[in-house]
Amino acid sequence: MTKNIEKEPSTRINAIPGVQLDADDIPRPVVVRVTTLERGQSVPTHAHARAQLVYAAEGVVTVATPSGIWVAPPSRAVWVAPDVEHSVRASSRAVMNNLFLVPALARQLALPSCCVVAVPDLLRTLLAHGAQMPTLYEETGPDGRIVGVIVDQIRILKTQPLHLPAPSDPRLKIIADALIANPADKRTLAQWARVSGASTRTLARLFPRQTGMNFAQWRQQARLLEALRRLAHKQPVTTIALDLGYDSPSAFIAIFKKAMGATPGKYFDGAPASARKRHT
Repeated sequence: MTKNIEKEPSTRINAIPGVQLDADDIPRPVVVRVTTLERGQSVPTHAHARAQLVYAAEGVVTVATPSGIWVAPPSRAVWVAPDVEHSVRASSRAVMNNLFLVPALARQLALPSCCVVAVPDLLRTLLAHGAQMPTLYEETGPDGRIVGVIVDQIRILKTQPLHLPAPSDPRLKIIADALIANPADKRTLAQWARVSGASTRTLARLFPRQTGMNFAQWRQQARLLEALRRLAHKQPVTTIALDLGYDSPSAFIAIFKKAMGATPGKYFDGAPASARKRHT
């Protein structure tokens, strides 16, 4: 059964209308479940015995774990290993084809405990088909063979740089929480030192040690992930650039393209047609 981390009964996953994530008891190696989350709706912190591929065929979702935040726009998904505590939030209305994989198969995959992966067209089509299959599909029949292809596709998934690592040091957490709440904050590390209670040198040393990024890189990543959420809401590029503290729209576009491989206006062109209509 899904392990619910929340203590209050009102926050149990199964209490959310339309959200059914328990797949651990189904006697099949792979299960695909359809879930719809409205904009701003969340699935509270929980964990599964199975691994999960959190994939939104439409919309943008954010997965949070104790070690960081992962953002998945259309054509991307978040891989969550077995027993990893995580929550899911929809930045826009999200129609999700979630895949659950038994631990024995998950252990064969060369994927970290949590990461964003690119979802190729073939896997996207297979997940849509898997969502329509009977729960107890015939493992030796056509549906079982499709499941085998799904697993083969997952083996070759490529990770994407859509992760914001979470620092554990309380002094860094003060800075990280503030920048997540307001990515446009332009305070320097020296100014943050006066707020956090640590010296500039200490903060400069701790950021790469705990997040793998220096302070400027971490803040830039926070801005880029917030930009993705805002693009999902169809906000104008100029508005996003100025709201997130960039010097100009052209500066934002250049930084976004360098990090994401496409301009903000073209980024969602790789999404399925149904999702692309929402972002153009």
